[in-house]
Amino acid sequence: MGEIKIGIDLGGSKIELIALDEAGGEILRQRVPTPQGDYLATLAAIQRLVEEAWQQLGAETTVGLGTPGAISKASGRLKNSNSTCLNGQPLLQDLENRLHRPLRIANDADCFALSEATDGAAAGAGIVFGVILGTGVGAGVIVNGKPLSGPNAIAGEWGHNPLPWPGGGERPGPACYCGQTGCIETFLSGPGLARSHLKATGLSLSAVAIVENAGHGDQLCENSLQVYEDRLARALAHVINILDPDVIVLGGGLSNCLRLYANVPKLWGRYVFSDRVDTLLVPPKFGDSSGVRGAAWLWGE
Repeated sequence: MGEIKIGIDLGGSKIELIALDEAGGEILRQRVPTPQGDYLATLAAIQRLVEEAWQQLGAETTVGLGTPGAISKASGRLKNSNSTCLNGQPLLQDLENRLHRPLRIANDADCFALSEATDGAAAGAGIVFGVILGTGVGAGVIVNGKPLSGPNAIAGEWGHNPLPWPGGGERPGPACYCGQTGCIETFLSGPGLARSHLKATGLSLSAVAIVENAGHGDQLCENSLQVYEDRLARALAHVINILDPDVIVLGGGLSNCLRLYANVPKLWGRYVFSDRVDTLLVPPKFGDSSGVRGAAWLWGE
């Protein structure tokens, strides 16, 4: 069977495990609900998943973990997680002690980007920017097959920069939980799209409903999506100007809006500091599975 790698995706509602063979083939997948607000129960659930998988596989394999937030290089503890019971906890050390082996851990957006850069939609690309457009907005950066972390462990935290080239109605922008206003996340997340539509029309619709209604000819929803596409084009142009990625892969719920892949590259050229933009904007190959697959690929070398 060759070398097997286990990946764990620690989400807010579920903990998912996958085992991959050397070629990236899936040989095992399991999931359990995430214990809500209970750190010790979360550790126990992960330990149980891994040990049961090892028993089924007949071997103790490498384990990679994708989690919201990141390990602080100052304290060694988790920070910036929206699963707040994890913040301030020595998650990596505690799991290594329970499983009696070294683990690798990365932000869930980094895992998404790594999966798509390894054997997904951006396989073989030199620089990959993997975007999450979901309940929040984040990203991971992969260079020559390796995730970038940085001295502050925040490489790719694109959602907490201000929306670039704002129009008059976009200043100062909505308040963000990070303490700033006008963050990209407040405009481009699913709730951000819904909020913008409500402000423009007085109608309360989810992001999914806005996309569906626009596809059925609803002009108000079409207008909101066009505004969203221009904002996404500006935000990604800012990334292109700084990072110049070969490929940008979209993930999260809004990555299912297929019109983005045609419309946004038609708009971003006016904001990119170049005579031509060769960066590709593509949908994910593995969709919701990319995060857990990327966690396994943290042991890819």
